[in-house]
Amino acid sequence: MASPNGGDDFESSLLSFEKLDRASPDLWPEQLPGVAEFAASCKNPINNSPPKWMAELESEDIEMLKELGSLTTANLMEKVKGLQNLAYQLGLEESREMTRGKFLNILERPKKKPSTCAHPAFHLMSRFTQNIA
Repeated sequence: MASPNGGDDFESSLLSFEKLDRASPDLWPEQLPGVAEFAASCKNPINNSPPKWMAELESEDIEMLKELGSLTTANLMEKVKGLQNLAYQLGLEESREMTRGKFLNILERPKKKPSTCAHPAFHLMSRFTQNIA
């Protein structure tokens, strides 16, 4: 068995202070092509303009995002449950209004007069023969 002092020497002998450089593509090939360039572009952005998805947001939207981002997981879950309940209540209300509209016949389409022949050429020929006679 090794002595307690000998164990520290053994662990320190296993340490390596060599600095590994990732500059050589032969030693460290890139596993996903293009990732290094993408990471470099994220660190040094060429332009300081916001991303496309953020350009369409208004100040109220950004404040809402900040508020939601500051919530804890439990608070965020409560917020999601509240939104689900609100969506459910809205669905129930919409269902009642659609049923009401059905009973009041406000959603019924107007009926067209039935024609004797559905082909448009028949109507043109009937007009032509009326003009001749």
